[in-house]
Amino acid sequence: MALIPVAIAVLVAYQIISSALRLRHHINEAKRSGLPYIVLPCSPFWIGWQVTHKLWIPLIKLLPKSWWDGWLDIMNPNFVYRTRHEWFAKVGESFFLVSPGRLMLLTDNAETIRTITLKREQFPKWTAVYNILRQFGENVLTTESSIWRMHRKVTSPSFNEKNAALVFREAIAQTQGMLRMWAGPEGNTRKEPLVSLQRDTMRLALNIISYVGFGMRLLWPGETHAAGTDPKLLKYGSHKPSAGHQLSFTDTMEFLLEHLLILLVFPRWILKLLPFEKIKKAVLSYDEYVKYMNELLDEKIEDARKGDHIEGMDLMGQLAKSCFGTDNKDATLTREEIISNAFIMFVAGHETTANTIHFTLIFLAMNPDAQRKIQKDIDDILQGQDPKDWDYDSLVNPMTASMIGAAMHETMRLMSPVVVIPKVTYSDQPLVMDGNKYVIPKDTGISLVTISAHVNPRYWPTRPSKITPGKSNILDYVPERWFQSLDKDSSAGSEDVAGADSEDFGGFQGSDINAQLFRPERGSYIPFSDGARSCLGRRIAVVEMMAALAVIFRSYSVELAVDEWASQEQVDQMSREERARIYRKAQDTSRWTVGQATTRLTLNLHDGQYVPVRIVKRGEEKFVDWVDRE
Repeated sequence: MALIPVAIAVLVAYQIISSALRLRHHINEAKRSGLPYIVLPCSPFWIGWQVTHKLWIPLIKLLPKSWWDGWLDIMNPNFVYRTRHEWFAKVGESFFLVSPGRLMLLTDNAETIRTITLKREQFPKWTAVYNILRQFGENVLTTESSIWRMHRKVTSPSFNEKNAALVFREAIAQTQGMLRMWAGPEGNTRKEPLVSLQRDTMRLALNIISYVGFGMRLLWPGETHAAGTDPKLLKYGSHKPSAGHQLSFTDTMEFLLEHLLILLVFPRWILKLLPFEKIKKAVLSYDEYVKYMNELLDEKIEDARKGDHIEGMDLMGQLAKSCFGTDNKDATLTREEIISNAFIMFVAGHETTANTIHFTLIFLAMNPDAQRKIQKDIDDILQGQDPKDWDYDSLVNPMTASMIGAAMHETMRLMSPVVVIPKVTYSDQPLVMDGNKYVIPKDTGISLVTISAHVNPRYWPTRPSKITPGKSNILDYVPERWFQSLDKDSSAGSEDVAGADSEDFGGFQGSDINAQLFRPERGSYIPFSDGARSCLGRRIAVVEMMAALAVIFRSYSVELAVDEWASQEQVDQMSREERARIYRKAQDTSRWTVGQATTRLTLNLHDGQYVPVRIVKRGEEKFVDWVDRE
């Protein structure tokens, strides 16, 4: 028994010594790089720290401030969103975080980001970070090298301009369904504050991706399928569970996506032991999803082997056709990999797009002048056309060049759904930044910090802030900045990078930003990443978001709810000055709430936080038709 304390002591001593040696090695490597660095007790990206940091940070702050003032802020897992460009301005636009466990490079420098994203072989995706997304098998997001190339080649054909037009039409129809749920069949001004904006935009994006990606028409509450609808659509679009299921497909997806992080992090056998009702429902939704996807894939494979023509995008149908169709004797992807890619398309094509629509509506409610401008552009472009008559080919370019496109891009600049993009090195890599030569050591984890690059003032047109006196408006929501400095050389930073990957991997090849808008230096605006690993569905996402915004603001305005300070009856009795004063309170509160956003899988409001708004028929506004007029 006396040997046990000795063994423990030896083990502890070994851990301390090995950690100290690793730390010294990483410090030496950081010094060798030539870039600045900060030494930390552990990596802020280590899962153990992320789970327990709320316990340790208050305890560390009990120590003398001089012990932790230079690094503790960085240990907050959400620090890049909270601090944006501040740490890069103090330390350097590319700097290392050095800890015993890992050498990490953080950068918001456009030149560095451009080099790393365009040299895919030298700076591959850090696939280990995506282990939790391998629940159903490998997919286009979790793979690299030849395996990724195969996944990309098979999945990319569905992401074309023809299918973007299909997304445009479906986004129009689904957004109209959401508006009917909000305003009723008569389209009246909604009297009650809308507190479910985040959930509803999630549902909107889910409905759109379900149809265009998988051929499943999901309905809004109160809607029913037309007579003669394909029984397969009824199976997945019904509000009731299908035969052999305990949940409808709609409920399955809502529960699954709501509790996705828990389901991905913790083994299901552990979750099944927990007595909590929400956890039980989350586990059930996971099991139901697997069953639904296998049934759907069986149907798609049968159609493919019959040679049945597949209408529209139907990603899973195209995968089944290419892997199990009459022209392909050997499956390119396994069943598990097809289901895994379908899962990634649901997650990536749903949550990121929904977040941008959600925050754009909030930002436009907080910025009435910008909302009026987007409505004017919508009126000018659409000329009173009914949404059913909107033509994709003639409207998509004017929309992307208008305040619709500018408002969307400004939201993604400030609230990029993915705040960091992970890369890694497996050998020493040279790097040139601002004319100076550096080296990134092997086995370095890299974070391309999108949320900081998007507010790095060296790349963006700014003016004095109207919100924060004495500051620039770099952190303010100003869609108009996308029309500023159009005389700037839009090709800045677009020169070829030596060793860049030039192979065509399919998917949309054009710019995400209309040529009539401001084009920031390449590498400084990467909401969809860049290079070969850029988001496969970025064109689809842009089209979906613009169509949704056009449908909403064509007929409605979005106002912040002021019920915390006054009832609607009291507002009716107020003078303009009193209304302006109370709306400023709502604006300040909403800005604070948006500032509390955190990253789980994506950047969004969590833990029950929300910004209440009102959906108001145009012409019946109480605030946004005149507040903040210059």
